[in-house]
Amino acid sequence: MFNKKTVRDIDVTGKKVLMRVDFNVPVKDGKVGDDTRIRAALPTIEYLLQKGSALILCSHLGRPKGGPDPKYSLKPVAEYLGGLLGKPVKFAEDCVGSAAEEAASGLKPGEVLVLENTRFHAGEEKNDLELAKQMASLAQIFVNDAFGTAHRAHSSTEGVARFLPAVAGFLLEKEIQYLGQAVANPKRPFVAILGGAKISDKIGVIKNLLSKADAILIGGGMANTFLKAKGLEMADSLVEADAIETAVSLLAEAGNKIHLPVDLALADKFEAEAQKKIVPVGNVEPGWRVLDIGPATVAEFSKVIAGAATVVWNGPMGVFEFPAFAEGTYGIARAVAASGAVSIIGGGESVAAIQQSGLADKITHISTGGGASLEMLEGLVLPGVAALQDK
Repeated sequence: MFNKKTVRDIDVTGKKVLMRVDFNVPVKDGKVGDDTRIRAALPTIEYLLQKGSALILCSHLGRPKGGPDPKYSLKPVAEYLGGLLGKPVKFAEDCVGSAAEEAASGLKPGEVLVLENTRFHAGEEKNDLELAKQMASLAQIFVNDAFGTAHRAHSSTEGVARFLPAVAGFLLEKEIQYLGQAVANPKRPFVAILGGAKISDKIGVIKNLLSKADAILIGGGMANTFLKAKGLEMADSLVEADAIETAVSLLAEAGNKIHLPVDLALADKFEAEAQKKIVPVGNVEPGWRVLDIGPATVAEFSKVIAGAATVVWNGPMGVFEFPAFAEGTYGIARAVAASGAVSIIGGGESVAAIQQSGLADKITHISTGGGASLEMLEGLVLPGVAALQDK
């Protein structure tokens, strides 16, 4: 399935390796919060160091406005990585130019250097090839292990691969094997669970999965738009008016593949402390809004999940940040964990929900990329992957 070269297919001993990682992690007051993405890159980092390469890491962090901004500096991340590796990690105040060149030229095998945020240069997001060429000049080999940004053609993901022999790291390989396999050649029955707020983000995914999945279970805000498309009253609920026609045509195309909620958890306002009531679909009264799927829906969906051999889940079933409206998402998480299916969860919110539910260790693969995993499910080729050398 994965036909690109990886770090195993190339001699890295004594070489300078530029590796694109996804260190886009929460940093507050100079302290790293959730370190999942940093830990996910460790297998490739440790492999390259054991093999005696001099390792230069680059990443973006947040959305600076195309110029340096201290609050988006990767310096705290470099220090944190040093703690995980148990060795000092060097830091360059820029990803190109004299600061980067000096730091890279003095780097010895077994040492690690982190470059400053690639998005401090406006050219990064435009895939400026001059910027890419300067980054590439620091090293002899390029390794892409940043699945979270592989769907974007940027200087540090796609551009650099034009100037250096380019291969995949272990994380990128694993992500594409799991997600690619799930879509191209799943063990059946294959059940897709889709949630989150909007249909418009997931039209391509739903269309692609209609031909691939045996069942598609829909919850979250996007279910409201489908229910509205069936002519049901949704009162104050989030409904995407301009996606209703799309929802009508998707339902027509789906036959009985799409499963929608049969009952709903309502709130009288969008607040954690809102009043809550459970009603069958079609009974949403004025002044109320849907914030979660109801228990009967969890039971129905769970039956379908119990029979699955492959489950792909992207997007929560409700506003799980409010404890009273997290039941639907956690109920589905329990069903997926108990199913024994090959289970793949992608998208930041679904991943946060599975971690909060304490069931993460029962999931086969938790994806580190939101947009990238959606594009994989849509059947698209990711530019950061396409740019790597074929086996």
